[in-house]
Amino acid sequence: MRPGRNPRPGSPVYDKSAQGEAMRFVTRRRPGPVLFGLAVVAAVAATAAVPASASAAAQASPVVGHVYVNDNTAGTNTIGAFDRHADGTLTPAAGSPFAAGGAGTGAGLASQGALQISPDGRFLIAADAGSNQISVLRIRPDGSLRLVSHGVVSSGGVLPVSVAIHGDLVYVANSGNGGSNYTGFRLGPNGRLQPVAGSAVALPDGSQPGDVLFSGDGAKLAGTRVGTSQIDSFTVGRNGRLAAAPGSPFPAQGLGPFGSEFRPTNPDQLFVSNAHNGAGAGTVSAFSDSADGTLSPIGSSPFADLQTAPCWVEISHDGRFLFTVNTGSGTISRYSIAPGGALTLLGSTPVGSTPASAPTAAPCLSMRAGSAPSASSPSPVATWPSWPPPRSRCPPAPRPPASSPASAFTSATRGRGHHAPGPGGRPQRPWAPAQREPARRLLVPLHGL
Repeated sequence: MRPGRNPRPGSPVYDKSAQGEAMRFVTRRRPGPVLFGLAVVAAVAATAAVPASASAAAQASPVVGHVYVNDNTAGTNTIGAFDRHADGTLTPAAGSPFAAGGAGTGAGLASQGALQISPDGRFLIAADAGSNQISVLRIRPDGSLRLVSHGVVSSGGVLPVSVAIHGDLVYVANSGNGGSNYTGFRLGPNGRLQPVAGSAVALPDGSQPGDVLFSGDGAKLAGTRVGTSQIDSFTVGRNGRLAAAPGSPFPAQGLGPFGSEFRPTNPDQLFVSNAHNGAGAGTVSAFSDSADGTLSPIGSSPFADLQTAPCWVEISHDGRFLFTVNTGSGTISRYSIAPGGALTLLGSTPVGSTPASAPTAAPCLSMRAGSAPSASSPSPVATWPSWPPPRSRCPPAPRPPASSPASAFTSATRGRGHHAPGPGGRPQRPWAPAQREPARRLLVPLHGL
């Protein structure tokens, strides 16, 4: 939504019909859901207001998948669900929104990956930041959601903001002071989460982790500390526990490391956006992730973005191009990725105006396969079906005027693993990008929608 986020194939955007990850892989005929991460964008309510012309077009266009959004609503948290049509339009799904089971905060999460879909496409995992819990919902054949029995569990910390999944192994990033950590769980075939004994890795107060993700092969896990500008790197043991890499946490190459993504075609290359460098000074870092998890800069990293506040990072399924959303300048930058991981800036495309009163309330995007956009204040989105790689989040932004609803999205398709076994050890359906080609869409929330 980030395989490690699941196909990042796991992280990417998954087809719900084809996979089960809201971007996750499922055996359904339709492409699976896709998860996208965004921050401070039009709220779900705004998305639901479909113009008559769009509604008519949607009726003529077949449903090819579903999109899920973590609304992060105060009190009872909800997940918004939308039917995704072949022409790219979205219409509210019957019964949406669905109760997640826990509570949201009603504010932006400043993270990426708060919504993820299991590799087999059967379950959707959502962060309930307001109640310090994680919820698991079953994804039905028609795309509707149902909370599984005993599907709400403690996140193992305070303020869960990001989720990563690979096979049946799930990790959650808790960002609140007094309980900030990375905590592991096993996802059972019945959708229940069981804590992995001894898995919690405590973080100092003020770390403010914003993203956690698995590499595509599930051998490594990374996390960004937005508050202290550091990057955690671990190797993953067979018992599901993490072993910190020598020298971890590593200094980020800029302020506020935010969005992150492992290259879908090379699990040893990690890319991280640096969102808090200031006006026009955003950068994207490229790292080589060695077998023991040690991170080393690639080439002349960090690479200039020439924009403000790059947050979400997404990489095309073929590993050739990287995209990042610049929330401060309202643009999306695109890079080509050399075989060795060096980036070349190709340009930036405006996607909407950025009001002077809310300089950082611009759009944020997530292209990861298997993840979907989250609507409502700070949450993730998942789309089913989705393509192979997804995930990321944006830095906090000032609240826009009351007249213009805002919401934060987070992707859930980070580094998961394309062919990793699903819950219960069952092999998941192999990723078939070519079959999902028609379902590939880029959802970009625009301020004021």
